Amino acid sequence: MTRITRVRTRVWNWTGKTVPPAGHFCTNASDALYDRGDAMGSFRFHQWLTCEVECEDGTVGIGNAALAPRLVKSAIDQYFAPMVIGEDPFDYAYLWEKMYRKTHAWGRKGVGMTAISAVDIAIWDLMGKLTGKPVFKLLGGRTKEAIPVYYSKLYAGPVAEMQAEAETAKAAGYTGYKMRFGYGPKDGPAGMRENLKRVEAVREVIGWDADLMLECYMGWNLDYTRRMLPKLERFEPRWLEEPVIADDIHGYAELNRGPIPISGGEHEFTLMGFRQLLDMKAVSVIQYDTNRVGGITAAQKINALAEAYQVPVIPHAGQMHNYHLTMANYNCPMSEYFPVHDVEVGNELFYYVFDGDPAAENGVLQLDDDLPGLGLTISDRHLADFEIEE
Repeated sequence: MTRITRVRTRVWNWTGKTVPPAGHFCTNASDALYDRGDAMGSFRFHQWLTCEVECEDGTVGIGNAALAPRLVKSAIDQYFAPMVIGEDPFDYAYLWEKMYRKTHAWGRKGVGMTAISAVDIAIWDLMGKLTGKPVFKLLGGRTKEAIPVYYSKLYAGPVAEMQAEAETAKAAGYTGYKMRFGYGPKDGPAGMRENLKRVEAVREVIGWDADLMLECYMGWNLDYTRRMLPKLERFEPRWLEEPVIADDIHGYAELNRGPIPISGGEHEFTLMGFRQLLDMKAVSVIQYDTNRVGGITAAQKINALAEAYQVPVIPHAGQMHNYHLTMANYNCPMSEYFPVHDVEVGNELFYYVFDGDPAAENGVLQLDDDLPGLGLTISDRHLADFEIEE
């Protein structure tokens, strides 16, 4: 038996080059407000948290989180680390319940669940390293020869630039693409036409034998989405993602009865929450993120639940913690993939904080059967571009 002896958290504040925000590059939940300035500002992730869980022999498991890193760090340092230090990491189910139940009054969603996620991911990485097995082998093993991925960027911008980006992605072998809408309710019928113009332009490039996914990022409302759905149907989207705010489950359920499948779950945090989504037939695709829903322990429960409902799970944002779950679950048919890029929204930071994330080739990526744990290390290649808080 081995024991956890230390939990170390760090916040990585990006100080390097960023891509400045462009108007109408992606709708979001703040669009409903009259605030001036960068409506997407609160949804940008220019910080990352690493959580290292160390055991007696010096082996270290690495977890991470991207939501509110300073708050998550404080929660781990004050509450969650003392709960796991001295414990056997292989008692992961007990440790998860301990963290969840002892903070239930305040930690059920958001920051609390994100903190549990970072610790839990680190524990799974630690278990993989201690057993000499990749995490996906501990979860059930390989269910696919390689993981199909869809290209996830195509932020709304000038039509010619979006088409050029789609052409580049197509040449790289992708057969699935996700684009963002730049206009929502406040932009009226003229904005609708701008949205449709860009969907048509991207479909023109990628053809009709490729999947096209459409992302709203909670920037629409129920009325606007009702009006848009008939106009979008002719483009045959695989799904429409997060059209309304995450709490409007009845809205999701109504929309999901229509001709276009609705996806969501990126902003849901609990097993019970996903059960509610499934019971109400609110989504046709689940898109949790492992570093938000309670880590790998919780994600596996959500996967099993979704499979019983025959609703596929395609985790948000790619990244290794999601790839291992996708590889080990038949009901996870593919992964989202953000190309390596200058820091813009913030998902790109994963490539700057860590080494080991696999690159997509010809529209698929591969995990190593012989690489223990998650296969990540904390990078020292970009230290000059970070301010690190211990």
